[in-house]
Amino acid sequence: MVLEHTAERNGKLGSFLRRELRLSGTLINRLKAQNAMFVNGHAVHADYPVAFGDVVSVRIEEEEPIYPAEDGPLEILYEDEALIAIDKPADLLIHPSRTRNTGTLANRLHYYYKVTGQKCAVHPVSRLDRDTFGVVLLAKNAHIHALMCMAHDAKEIEKTYEAAVWGSLPQTEGRIDLPIARLDPMGLLRGVREDGQPSQTDYRVLRQTERCSLVGLHPRTGRTHQLRVHLSHLGCPILGDPQYGTEQSQAWSLERGLTGQQLCAVRLSFPHPLTGERMTVCSRQKPILPEE
Repeated sequence: MVLEHTAERNGKLGSFLRRELRLSGTLINRLKAQNAMFVNGHAVHADYPVAFGDVVSVRIEEEEPIYPAEDGPLEILYEDEALIAIDKPADLLIHPSRTRNTGTLANRLHYYYKVTGQKCAVHPVSRLDRDTFGVVLLAKNAHIHALMCMAHDAKEIEKTYEAAVWGSLPQTEGRIDLPIARLDPMGLLRGVREDGQPSQTDYRVLRQTERCSLVGLHPRTGRTHQLRVHLSHLGCPILGDPQYGTEQSQAWSLERGLTGQQLCAVRLSFPHPLTGERMTVCSRQKPILPEE
């Protein structure tokens, strides 16, 4: 990936890299070692004096991941030189862990980048649980990832989910404002607790049947398992959820062939890190709301 800027002032190259191109000190040091900084097409050092009208550019390339590349299906919703959005299926981890370095979305992306000749790495901007499906956005290098993290901290990234749930919500729309904490300090499960972290979820009922509901969800905070915990606490667990569902909701889900939780990241809206243009990417998947 090449970033380019035409200078509108005089100054040292390092100043342009930090201010106009918004590069971190760590990345600038890496570019120095790679001789990947240029003015008017010529490799230069960070102290090079840039003049008005000079073209400043850098070449950003990522090292190849250490985990194996694996061929596998990828439903690409959007791609450019900076970002890629994937429609993730259920039952797929996003990234390898210390105990497992195969069979993940990152392994498939690593393979895709190799066969398409892209020197990119896998930097998730949005993350989904293994069994949650829908839009996942990933940056192709650490610089773009850092810019997207800044957008996230500024609350400029909007995530919209849909879930098929057991029962009916207390109102057709509202906000769930309940703190979430680990149930066990060493465990993965969360629950609503007074000493938990503040957590807010906006919801809107999209469709109602006799026993179930289709609900649109907008998390205002990003706690682990937040949507699943909030809905379960209200007595409306997500259909097919083996961890936060009730015996009744799980049995009903299994009777109708729902072996996975019906939670989908249906839409992601964000400013493009290079152009600032507001973008929206939508999943082609939807949660299943069974007929009675």
